[in-house]
Amino acid sequence: MRNAYLTYAARRIAQAVAVVLLAYVFTFVVVSILPGDPVSTILHDPQNGFTDEEIREIIAAQGLDQPIAVQLWTALSHFVTGNLGLSMRSGRPVATLLAEVLPSTLILASAGFAVALLLAAVIAYGTQFLPARFGQGLLRGFPSLFLSVPNFVIGLVLIHAFGFQLGLFRVIEPNSFWATLFAALALGIPISAQIAEVLIANLDHEARQEYAAVARSRGLGQVGLFVKHLLKPSSLPVVTVIALTIGELLGGSLITETVFGRTGVGSLVQRSVTTQDLPVLQTVVSLAAVVFVGVNLLADLVYPLLDPRVTLVGSGRSRQAGAEDPATQTTEAVTA
Repeated sequence: MRNAYLTYAARRIAQAVAVVLLAYVFTFVVVSILPGDPVSTILHDPQNGFTDEEIREIIAAQGLDQPIAVQLWTALSHFVTGNLGLSMRSGRPVATLLAEVLPSTLILASAGFAVALLLAAVIAYGTQFLPARFGQGLLRGFPSLFLSVPNFVIGLVLIHAFGFQLGLFRVIEPNSFWATLFAALALGIPISAQIAEVLIANLDHEARQEYAAVARSRGLGQVGLFVKHLLKPSSLPVVTVIALTIGELLGGSLITETVFGRTGVGSLVQRSVTTQDLPVLQTVVSLAAVVFVGVNLLADLVYPLLDPRVTLVGSGRSRQAGAEDPATQTTEAVTA
């Protein structure tokens, strides 16, 4: 088991590194084939007063006169060694620019993720134990409703209702506690739908098992049954779903920042796209790829450890042992 797991982990880590590098290369190629570049545009501006000789020297110093393949190799080498380069527009280190806006985005993304988990758990609990007359069936429709409404629409509704009408927060203070809370709600509500759907389906399955009936016959209350017996086995598939929603969480953060007027990675990306600031774009896209791939890699590595029924074989597939049938069914341990 240990050797098979180490082989599986090594292969997944190698795949993750390859995906990050490919994301960096793809971003470089896409931006490079766009017409023009910010350095040449600035240098050729008559107001800056550069001579043709000075322009050629600066372009050569930036390496923009080299073939695309050479520029790519240089940029990739710097990226691998941790050198993020300088912004072509401001001339400041990209790491500094990112450090100025990243905390705001991390706060929003973390708060939105917490809202999504809490809301999904509440909805899933209600679908199992609320009486039908109190809307148990209605709760099952909430995930579909949340998925059908974009987060920017939710954000605009929250701003109008709680910002303009009730005055709980001021739009000109987007980093205040209440503004951050409602921005996290706008971000977390659509994400909670996917988690809730998987959790509800697994709770329905686990609630029909014999051990749940035995627990009820012994007088275990609803909360105790949910926490002690149903939640853990039902949460295992949610691990993979949570990892897959990280991409939506990152993308949603950028949109939510724009709606609520927050200064974060979203505003940095918008400025970089407008000015074709290649080093900044490459860094942001690569960072997003690192986060997304890293979280999915963590889920891939943790899932076989959380579920004792899953064992790994050398081919990278998982084998889940059946409780009664000796002929077990081979399934994927995780979604690649």
